[in-house]
Amino acid sequence: MVVDEFWAEISDSIQTIEVVYEDKMYPTEVRQLAALVASKVYYHLGSYEDSLSYALGAGPLFDVTHGSQFVETIIAKCIDSYTTKRAEEGATIDNRLEDIVNRMFDRCFEHGQYRQALGIAIETKRLDVFERAVAGDLPDSQVCDMLSYAFRVVMSLIQSRDYRSQLLRTLVRMYRGLATPDYVQMCQCLIFLDEPLAVAEILEKLSAGSNADGLMAYQIAFDMYESATQQFLSRVLAAIRKTAPAAAVEAVATTTDESMDTEAEKTEAKEEAPKEVAKLTGAEAQLQSKIDKLASILSGEKPIYLNLQFLIRNDHTDPLILKQTKDAVRVSICHTATVIANGLMHSGTTHDQFLRDNLDWLSRATNWAKLSATATLGVIHRGHEKESLSLMQSYLPKDSSGTSSGYAEGGGLYALGLIHANHGGDITEYLLGQVKDAGSEQIKHGGCLGLGLAAMGTHRADVYEQLKFCLYQDDAVTGEAAGLAMGLCELGSKSASAIEDMVAYAQETQHEKILRGLAVGIALVMYGRLEEADPLIESLTRDKDAILRRSGMYTIAMAYCGTGNNSAIRKLLHVAVSDVNDDVRRAAVMGLGFLLFKQPDHCPGVVQLLSESYNPHVRYGAAMALGIACAGTGNKEALGLIEPMKNDPVNYVRQGALIASAMILVQQTEQTCPKVKDFRALYTKVIADKHEDVMAKFGAILAQGIIDAGGRNVTVSLQSRTGHTSMLGVVGMLVFTQYWYWFPLSHFLSLAFQPTAVIGLNSNLDMPVVKFKSNAKPSMFGYPANLEEKKKEDKEKVTTAVLSITNKQKKKEAEKKKGKDGEEKMDVDTEKKDDKKEKMEVDEKKDEEKKDEEKEKTEEEKKEPEPLNELLSNPARVMKAQLKVINLEDGKYRPIKDISIGGIVMLDRAEMGAGEEEQIVEPMEVNKGGASTSSEEEGEEPSPPEPFQWTED
Repeated sequence: MVVDEFWAEISDSIQTIEVVYEDKMYPTEVRQLAALVASKVYYHLGSYEDSLSYALGAGPLFDVTHGSQFVETIIAKCIDSYTTKRAEEGATIDNRLEDIVNRMFDRCFEHGQYRQALGIAIETKRLDVFERAVAGDLPDSQVCDMLSYAFRVVMSLIQSRDYRSQLLRTLVRMYRGLATPDYVQMCQCLIFLDEPLAVAEILEKLSAGSNADGLMAYQIAFDMYESATQQFLSRVLAAIRKTAPAAAVEAVATTTDESMDTEAEKTEAKEEAPKEVAKLTGAEAQLQSKIDKLASILSGEKPIYLNLQFLIRNDHTDPLILKQTKDAVRVSICHTATVIANGLMHSGTTHDQFLRDNLDWLSRATNWAKLSATATLGVIHRGHEKESLSLMQSYLPKDSSGTSSGYAEGGGLYALGLIHANHGGDITEYLLGQVKDAGSEQIKHGGCLGLGLAAMGTHRADVYEQLKFCLYQDDAVTGEAAGLAMGLCELGSKSASAIEDMVAYAQETQHEKILRGLAVGIALVMYGRLEEADPLIESLTRDKDAILRRSGMYTIAMAYCGTGNNSAIRKLLHVAVSDVNDDVRRAAVMGLGFLLFKQPDHCPGVVQLLSESYNPHVRYGAAMALGIACAGTGNKEALGLIEPMKNDPVNYVRQGALIASAMILVQQTEQTCPKVKDFRALYTKVIADKHEDVMAKFGAILAQGIIDAGGRNVTVSLQSRTGHTSMLGVVGMLVFTQYWYWFPLSHFLSLAFQPTAVIGLNSNLDMPVVKFKSNAKPSMFGYPANLEEKKKEDKEKVTTAVLSITNKQKKKEAEKKKGKDGEEKMDVDTEKKDDKKEKMEVDEKKDEEKKDEEKEKTEEEKKEPEPLNELLSNPARVMKAQLKVINLEDGKYRPIKDISIGGIVMLDRAEMGAGEEEQIVEPMEVNKGGASTSSEEEGEEPSPPEPFQWTED
């Protein structure tokens, strides 16, 4: 305390104190005391480096448990210095420094500050302390909490991929050590570590266990399907099938094996299969049945089917919105936009009634608009995989048709890709064959896009080589699609040869279209690779070609998506204000949205100044960045920044503002976000306004499709329900932004649609009849009311205005014909009487209307107050914000995971309901009739709608 009071006086003798500390003739205690005094004096003088070096010399006299500001500051400096030295390779660390850090850790453990210790351990790369902080002396329940906290911290804050992998391996080891391991989180760690065999081992172990363990295996498989790549899932599936009881059959029959079987072998396998299964004993048959169910989940068959059932069952699209838009549009661009909006509105619902009802109107789409219109069928039937080929049959290339222009066929192949996006399976082979045999550039273009979508993230060499062959044809149209599809196929592979091929060709080619496709393709190869992409980013951002610099911006966005990495944000901001090319600046600002979507509240602060930029491209980029980062959140700050842009003098900025606002407001109600009503009215106003620019109209029509997407049952999301980056969502959103250059790419937005469902399943993977209780008023999260068609009202007679000049003229004429004066008066009188009668009728009408209005008001007042909660049937539409107030009402079932996460939830049958017969939800029949999107030469009648369609709404 003396030093704190009189440090200014003591500072005069600081040199003497230093001499005492350095002179070894004094006893150790005296020297340590001198060091502590010197440390405090330097601290008060503001020289923290010197203060730290003397504090180290004070040894045990420097008490880390003392809570003074001096001690806290020196410890902070100490940890910073220690962290820096630990990060440097080969740096020697002072033992005294390490000693203080260790004492600091001990202090944290003594006071039970495990989270603080964990944070410091991660920062200082002390894995031994990291383990102690997580497991320590805690009971199992608290260890689970610490493990999930550690997992969240590691996944969200650690930027280095190698170090993150080290920490995750430690976590996996600790998960295994628990008495009841948390398999869900363990599998999420293993997905990032890319260890499919370890995941397969866990799933096998659970399948062989109790009934509850089996349900847990299914739950893990459903969660994993949401966050893992096709390639990872297929490897897990192959590993599980190898060890299954009926492995002998599976080994021959499986199509995921890399070696292609001949047709003869396949037929033999089919004949052998029943014999093998028959040999299985009771326990083996049970295990085989569980493994078959797991296979149906991991292959995507079951989750896709369940989401399709949910979207068909709950489709609440308002047909009047599209009808009014269709009647208002007069330009081909708006026609295209309306067709795209219809696809987005009905995404995944399989309801193509609008297309059937307007075949003549639809036939106006020609050339590339025809390709785009045909591809909307892929968006509408997304996930309807079993019937995909028969649905699209009339649009797929046929051997004989050499006369066709190829636009519809190209659209058909693109649609197949959209239906099977990230879940190619057998359709990949079909598309690969079509791309090989394609004659026209239109079919090749659609085929390449479809193939890229179906083979997304598979890293298949044969697909990549075929796409590369298409690229090297040096045809602008085919090359654009091939460049993009190569990126989709090699998504996140960081393949050096792919990057080399693509960059080398981009620098050679003369076609801007090919360059544009490659720009996005190159970025996709580096998806999620963090610092491993830095050398490529560096070389692209220094390229003299603006399109390659733009590719550098996309690569930053893809490599660091969702991380909020500071250095990446700094790079993007620097380019956003310094590059000479508008496209590069726009891409840099949009990239900020991809980096910040996990912290949507930060995005408005980062782009606020950019949204007021003098450069319209930067303003547009800022609007889209807000739309991407805050998608589905209804963020008020983001809408506040978009508000002024809807009146921007530049047409494409208004377009961006309209589209971004729809992304932010998707699935928001007037209760959760009051501005939604104003924006919906704005879209309608812009579309109906004859003087509004076509570009803005395009944005407004697309916005209508986005805000009511998927029958109003999906949200736009770039992360999975568990908070992981959604690969499909990020890719879909990035390619969607390319609609700026090529409208058909708008369909990619449907990949970012996530059904907002809670679907309960029993052990047979069927949907039992259960109720979920939502503890909120029904209007809080209900569907928006449908528009009402205005009835044509009989126009009231309005008395014509008479000018004073005509009155004078009449008087003159009347004076000339005095003989007929009486008759004139009579006419005038009768006219006046008629006028009075009309006035009476009008007054009576007004009185009647007033009475009706009063009646309605009294009736509304008599109505019962709105209930405070509602019961939702399985499968239930539960919006993101609603998940907090939802719970399972039925006591017969117990959920395996927390219902507030949403998605597919496995339900364990409790003792109460074990004796009763289980009721299963009746599955909806899927729409099998394909709609016609062009005036077909055959002139076939569209098949009538099936009787299953809902008519109650």
